[in-house]
Amino acid sequence: MERLSGLDASFLYLESPSQLMHVCAVMVLDPDTMPGGYSYATLRSTLDERVRKVPQFTRKVRRVPLDLGHPVWVHDDHFSVDHHLHRMALPQPAGHAELMEMCGHLAGLPMDRGRPLWEMNVIEGYRDSDGREKLVVFTKMHHATVDGASGANLISYLCSLEPDAPPLALDVLEMDGRDPGSLELFGRGVLNTLARPLTIPKMLGPSLGLITETIGRARHGTAMAPPLTAPRTSFNGTITGDRVIATADMDLEDVKAVRRATGATVNDIVLSIAGGALREYLSDRDELPESSLLATVPVSVRGESKHDGGANKVSALFTHLGTDIADPLERLKAMAEENKNAKEHHNAISADTLQDWAEFAAPRTFGLAVRAYAGMRLAEKHPVIHNLVISNVPGPPIPLYFAGARIDGMYPLGPVFHGAGLNITVLSNNGVIHVGIIACDQSVRNPDKLVAKFPSELAHLKAEVGA
Repeated sequence: MERLSGLDASFLYLESPSQLMHVCAVMVLDPDTMPGGYSYATLRSTLDERVRKVPQFTRKVRRVPLDLGHPVWVHDDHFSVDHHLHRMALPQPAGHAELMEMCGHLAGLPMDRGRPLWEMNVIEGYRDSDGREKLVVFTKMHHATVDGASGANLISYLCSLEPDAPPLALDVLEMDGRDPGSLELFGRGVLNTLARPLTIPKMLGPSLGLITETIGRARHGTAMAPPLTAPRTSFNGTITGDRVIATADMDLEDVKAVRRATGATVNDIVLSIAGGALREYLSDRDELPESSLLATVPVSVRGESKHDGGANKVSALFTHLGTDIADPLERLKAMAEENKNAKEHHNAISADTLQDWAEFAAPRTFGLAVRAYAGMRLAEKHPVIHNLVISNVPGPPIPLYFAGARIDGMYPLGPVFHGAGLNITVLSNNGVIHVGIIACDQSVRNPDKLVAKFPSELAHLKAEVGA
């Protein structure tokens, strides 16, 4: 048994049929590297053996009576890999468009909270643009279970450095295997509820210091971009539960060439490319606002947090994307300066601030608030908090093999929210930057047109700097 942290539990409380809180990934695999060739039975057997060794794959959520405390993780005594691993085939002939349509459908389906919160869908019958047959695994893991870093760590455990090698090592979670009684959970919930107000004084000091720091930086023009100042776009409203997905690739060496020519970081370049792609996409739709779009960028605090428990060790910063700047090089320069200020401002914030305050999240209050917020369509009535979420996840610089199949593409996909129905995540993998876009289908109807602009924006930027 292990209690969920307030931040982990918040992702459960924030979930609704339209605001799904799982993270996904599209893994495109080369089945030709599998020893003995591909067979679903072999892949199932391999995964069954590996996931049973990691508690994160075999634990489920159990609520505390009367919701007096955050839920706890308990071992699923009836765990079966067949509840989580599903086999399906694309209608033929099947290419990229058919694959994206199926993945979008799967992303819009909620998971069963009575079982461990992960799924894998093995999709057969896909052929890439060169006509080669590929195997696709579409994964879903609830955000209460993983953040970006821990999710990548868990998936990597299922992978190896050679097709027939053992899986990579993983620091597995040690968890008490007891299934506590209702009376024990009730007692723990009462004690946690009574003790919670005692933690407020120790959090007020850092929080007040943050306010003072922010005011000072704002006076000197070095504060990160403030929320609630974003312009309104078509993807900043109330969302539905239907999802659309699009993917693209960029050459990591091209990004490094721009980095060498400009001194900007890879993250600066990626955000600048995203800004250029969004500028062109909105301009094509006659929706480009005069002021820059504002993005939330998740930041891992795994190495800085003082909390031992909890799957999510994240914070966030806000940054403008330079969508109001036409010149790619000028946009990159502005992006680098903006990110420098945002990082310095973010570093002045305690790594545990978000996790500490999340402990006060109340299950019933959060659930009712989310439903009222959506039902009253409040996202369309107050100033826009942020336009979208963008994540940049560093991946392996060498090939990885999933159950013996080489990973040719790994496209991560984060959740979308009321008020911000677009999420862009990029991941570097073996010399390629994979771009994954997920959105509410009412917010972004043609995500393929947006994602197609990422490689062309990188080409423009590379030409501009003469790299």
